Amino acid sequence: MRNRKWLLTASQRIFQYLRWLFLLIFCILLYAKVIEPNWIEIKSLQLTLPHLASEFNGYRIVQISDIHRDQWMNTRRLKHIVHLVNQQHPDLIAITGDLVTRNLPRLIPSLKPALEELTPRDRTVAVLGNHDHENDTKAIIKILKQSGVFDLNNTVYTLQRGNAILNIAGVDDVGMGKDRLDLVLQQLPLQGAAILLAHEPDFATTSAATARFDLQLSGHSHGGQIRLPFIKPLILPPWGEKYYSGEYEVGKMLLYTNRGVGMTGLHLRLFARPEITIFTLVPQTISN
Repeated sequence: MRNRKWLLTASQRIFQYLRWLFLLIFCILLYAKVIEPNWIEIKSLQLTLPHLASEFNGYRIVQISDIHRDQWMNTRRLKHIVHLVNQQHPDLIAITGDLVTRNLPRLIPSLKPALEELTPRDRTVAVLGNHDHENDTKAIIKILKQSGVFDLNNTVYTLQRGNAILNIAGVDDVGMGKDRLDLVLQQLPLQGAAILLAHEPDFATTSAATARFDLQLSGHSHGGQIRLPFIKPLILPPWGEKYYSGEYEVGKMLLYTNRGVGMTGLHLRLFARPEITIFTLVPQTISN
């Protein structure tokens, strides 16, 4: 009789634990599905660039990445992101690839109404990502131009303040073999600070080795998108495994990897909030 009571009590406890475990898993999934994907972090950083001219002291760059226009990233969400970006009063807006999720060319035209509402003081510039090249790439580039966004793939855009210049360069997608850093270096002026946009962050090993760039801005990894706290994400994409989130120093070059605003796969985010990043640039002479 005593054994039967003990077994009954143990079974009740196990059942109770399983109920709590199920409730915990349900709450985590609810958070990852509904709350975190919509909980955009607006992160501000001050970066000291050794070659930045004093005329560009306080220059504000706002970066967004991995928009991934799809059924989840609808026009309402995208316009909200544009509104948040404009609220930061950017001098320049940098979009670091994956504007549309792969195999969704029908959604490309819907980028235009949102992108053309971006209001930087100078310009919006963009490079493409691997998902963009798995769509109608020519259509995406056409929409960028129609929206007033400068196509920065394998080229350089130079800003001028009096006699001082700031160079914004970009490479086309590395993972798809579209990057032509050699062409970028041919166009890059020898004077002035240089910032490189490259969708894949691990390209920093190559770009830093040239000693021509002060800063690289990237995306691609989504910060792991679904991860556990305090440890490296278990699943990361090729070219986004080493420098997957946040600020790094690669050689003498700074690198920042943005977690992106969109998602792929299960459309869940856990401990990898979507991100809009604001960079305030400071010359080394002033910061010292």
